[in-house]
Amino acid sequence: MNLTQLTVLAAVARHESVTEAAKELHYTQPAVSHHLTRLETATGAKLIQRIGRGIRLTPEGRLLATRAAEIVGRVDAAATELAAQVGLRAGRVRMAGFQSILSTIVPKAAAALARAHPGIELGLVDVHPVEALRMLRAGEIDVALIFRYDDTPREEEGLRLVHLFDDPIYLATYEPGQTIADHRDSTWIGGCARCQDELIAVCRCAGFTPRITLVSDDMVVMQALVAARMGVTTLPGLALRAHRTPGIHTTELPEYPRQIYAVTYGDPPDPPATTALIHAIQASV
Repeated sequence: MNLTQLTVLAAVARHESVTEAAKELHYTQPAVSHHLTRLETATGAKLIQRIGRGIRLTPEGRLLATRAAEIVGRVDAAATELAAQVGLRAGRVRMAGFQSILSTIVPKAAAALARAHPGIELGLVDVHPVEALRMLRAGEIDVALIFRYDDTPREEEGLRLVHLFDDPIYLATYEPGQTIADHRDSTWIGGCARCQDELIAVCRCAGFTPRITLVSDDMVVMQALVAARMGVTTLPGLALRAHRTPGIHTTELPEYPRQIYAVTYGDPPDPPATTALIHAIQASV
């Protein structure tokens, strides 16, 4: 017997299904069946019975599965405790995030992490959410800070999202007290692709499609264009918190906040340094 075989048996017992155990473990169904067969050979006992299209554990299988769950649990606990002892004294955690959170929330969180765990080296890179998720899947970073909207397509399986907070969206204009509908015929300033999609959706809810002729993913540039009366736009609260250009007026659009998440990849638990970083960000909001 080996730990992989016991892990497979424990998963099959939890789900009473080879298919569901394979999904949990990120194995193929044939791989799960192979491990079960090898385990039966090693123990000399029949552990699984085929029942129609499903399976059930034999009494011997149920006994071994109970012990397997205990063994796997103790090994996982030992690994976690050891990683916590080692990982928070030294090591590196790499994070990608978008500009407005890196210029507001993250500096405070990074300082708190450095004070609590001075042995951890923090790496940061400024990228948009789509690129941050690509880097996360490729193993180039450990944490991705992203924003999404209600109608943003769902992230793929394997990504684990921790909701940090909701960031309000504001209409930015050169006159006070205005609404989206007041700018049906105005020139609009578009941001990044994800932001432009949301801007178009918000305007369509007001009954028109915005005429976007100016585009920049730099929130300072967007504000400067509004202040120069070149157009109007929508801006997130974090961007206004990071920088506010004199001469612009903002009106909150409470129906359209964006959600801010910390994202990790793969099976839990996360490495201790990653968990410590996420906790520092949560405390800094």
